[in-house]
Amino acid sequence: MLRRCLLLLALAALSALPARAQDWPSKPIRLIVPFAPGGAADVWARIIAEPLGAALKQSVVIENRGGAGGMLAATQVARADPDGYTLLIGGLAPQIIAPAITDNPGFDALRDFVHIAYIGGPPIVLVTNPASDLKSLKDAIDAAKAGKLSGYASSGVGTLGHLVMEYVSKQQGIKLNHIPYNTAAFADILAGRVPLGSFTWGAALGQVQGGTLRALALTTEKRRPEAPDVPTFKELGYDLVASTWFSLAAPKGTPQPVVDRLNAELIRILNLPDIKPRLERDAFDAKAFTPVQLTAFFEAETARWKPVAQAAGMKTQ
Repeated sequence: MLRRCLLLLALAALSALPARAQDWPSKPIRLIVPFAPGGAADVWARIIAEPLGAALKQSVVIENRGGAGGMLAATQVARADPDGYTLLIGGLAPQIIAPAITDNPGFDALRDFVHIAYIGGPPIVLVTNPASDLKSLKDAIDAAKAGKLSGYASSGVGTLGHLVMEYVSKQQGIKLNHIPYNTAAFADILAGRVPLGSFTWGAALGQVQGGTLRALALTTEKRRPEAPDVPTFKELGYDLVASTWFSLAAPKGTPQPVVDRLNAELIRILNLPDIKPRLERDAFDAKAFTPVQLTAFFEAETARWKPVAQAAGMKTQ
């Protein structure tokens, strides 16, 4: 009798899953952003939320939950019900870099999430004062080897700007002092107090185009049309094509039909005529990954950046 009851319960549970996925969504969806309002993750969450809500015929409600390099939000989503109603703007910073430099992150990016769709993100550019003697990346490396380079600025510990310079330093066998900034980094570079800066392309682009910063190298695959004179790290001999990319994630166990629907909708949204040009303008490396391809990309990026972060002795602050 007990076995019969257990079998009936199991069959009932299995039969309920397709129905739940088929009925989804029947209420508003929460989109958790792991950083404060106004940053790139928040901006892009809001860009996609309205057309996604229109396509699904339900509201997509943005919730900002900053802290611990994005891990508070990631942990919240990892522990949420896998019903398709709690999503995360995840990606490199909150799901790979921050956990790599934290003793107990509270989640595993590969085990605890289903990775739905790739949004992309801005590349990194190495900049200096235009009055500096550093005219190229080689000049900067040579100055560092000669002990004539004090260090470099980035927007914080564990950011991709930080990782890129640690990667280059390791490749060249040099050690540079890292100076993390929240604000005023460009002012200090222009004043000559800091010789180099490693920042997102979007943050530095206006200064580069205005001539108040000199760009030495960019982490894109090819040179950018808005700055054709700026070489890429790749063409300078570095295996370094990288961006501070974002993605859409959900708790592990989210029904596959829901995952597939979200993947298809987000790819469609990112190709809309009012959104695709913005991706291109911001140098986002848009890729129409399937969830399987995105998971493989997560694995590759984890293998790539986790050792760099840990070798540099990075710790969350």
